[in-house]
Parts: sequence; structure tokens; C-alpha cells
Amino acid sequence: MKLQDKMSVLELIEEMGETGVLGAGRIHHATQLFSQMIKDKETTVFLSVAGPLVPGGLRKIIRDLIHREEIDVLITSGANITHDLLEAFGGHHHRNIGYDDEKLCQMGVGRIGDIYTKSEDFMVFEEKITEIIADIAGNKNHLTITEFLAEIGDRIDDEESILKTAANKKIPIYAPGIVDSMLGLQLWMYTQENELVLDAVGDMHELSDIVYASPKVSAVMLGGGLPKHYALASNLLKGGVDAGIQVTMDRSETGSLSGAPLEEAKSWAKAKCGSHLVTVIGDATIIFPLIVAGAWEILSK
Repeated sequence: MKLQDKMSVLELIEEMGETGVLGAGRIHHATQLFSQMIKDKETTVFLSVAGPLVPGGLRKIIRDLIHREEIDVLITSGANITHDLLEAFGGHHHRNIGYDDEKLCQMGVGRIGDIYTKSEDFMVFEEKITEIIADIAGNKNHLTITEFLAEIGDRIDDEESILKTAANKKIPIYAPGIVDSMLGLQLWMYTQENELVLDAVGDMHELSDIVYASPKVSAVMLGGGLPKHYALASNLLKGGVDAGIQVTMDRSETGSLSGAPLEEAKSWAKAKCGSHLVTVIGDATIIFPLIVAGAWEILSK
């Protein structure tokens, strides 16, 4: 691998491609495939996001992909939605505070690896999201989760927000595990005295329509868990995805979905026989920005 002064991201990735093996070869392969996915207007692109990727620095990248209409469906955990809203309401994700967790608790600071959030920011989040939930429920108290998230996006002002941008661009966000988050906790607290029903099954009507109407579907899966499975399983209805990129640090030996190689999805008809699949092992906060920057450089030529 040959390095030069002032190399662009794509030039570096192409040098990785010349090596062609291990992680370097896979990043090159994934970058080429992602550029093909977003260039092909007949391909519907799913992006699934698990883990703390919004507080981990990918918020603006995900937002920009939505703004550029380079993804068509976002599937995410409730936690990433919560952290997008925390920033939309003026909160921050901090670093370099320290690792004494008992002291952090006394200070009102929560830790995610080396990311820190202050309880005062969550207090603002709780106040503002409760007002938004009440406003939504005052107009309609039975919605799908996707409809609910679009309603939230319409009610916030931060143009850098994933939810706001998705609402503006009419890009659906699916969060089948929304209750398992701080947003879910606020939903539960609101429904103790008020009526609001979120219909998780109802989301499948729209999602299945998207799958059936798409000539081709590609999926980019950052991390595993429920978002990855929702992306793949929804495409089982039509024989599986046509192409897929997975970025994960989980291992396959336990048999968990998060660490499963994408080829395994073929046995379940979640990926088509002959589909173009790439798994990159590593930290998505490092690897995905490289893939996106490289793909954008390819498309700008």
C-alpha cells in the first residue's frame, strides 16, 4: 500500500483496493458497492443503524445521506432517535470527562464508552418531547411508529436533525424497538394519564409496499440487532435484498444475528442467491465515514 502527501479519501481507499485483502480490501469493495447503490435510481437503499452511532459522531453523515436523497429508508434504534433529539433541543455529547462511574453518577453524567451526556440535557429533552407528544396526541392519538416520528420531525427546528430532515424529505424512519429507549420511557409516562397508541404492526403495511414497489433493494447495516434484522426480514417478502453491506464488530460463533455473515441471510431468503454482499469487520464510526466519503468522491467524477 503506497501512501502519498495530500491523498484524497478515495485515493487511500483505492490503494487499499490494490492490496485487495482483509479489511483494506473489504473497505474498498464496500465503497465501490455503496457508490453503485446510491447511483442506481432503480435501487431502494435501506440504512439500518444500531449502537450509539448518533452520539458517536455519525449524526450529520446520516442526516446528509437523507438530505441528498441517497437513502430511501432509515431503520434505527430508539436510542439513536433519542440522541438526535437531545442535540436538536440544544444538548451535547461530551468527551474527556473521566471514567469514575460512581462519581459520574453523582455529577449527573451518563457514560457511553468515552461519550458523556449530562442529566440537565436529558431534563430539557424530557420537557420538550413531552410537549411534542402532547401536541401530536391532541391531533391524532393512534399512529404508526413511522407516522409518529414524522410528526416529531415536523415539530422541531434543527435543520441538522435526522428526524427533521427525514420529515422534510418524506423519508420514512422505522424504529421497531422505540420503547426500549429514553423516548420510549417518556411515551410510557405520557400514556399513564393520556391516550396514545403506536401501531408497530401498521408500519409493516407501508414497508411491505416499499419492498414490493422496488425493482431492487440494497441494505447498508451498521451494527446488528433489531435494526439489521428488520431491514433483512422485511425483504424476505420478495426473496431478499439484491445487495448488502454490513459493518460490525460482533462475532459469528455465538450464532447471533449481529455477528452473522451476510451470506447466512441467503439461507433464510433474506438475501437473494447471487446477491452482492460485503461484510467489513470494524468500528462503524471509523469505517462508514470512509465508505461514504469515498463513494461521494466516486460519484463526483
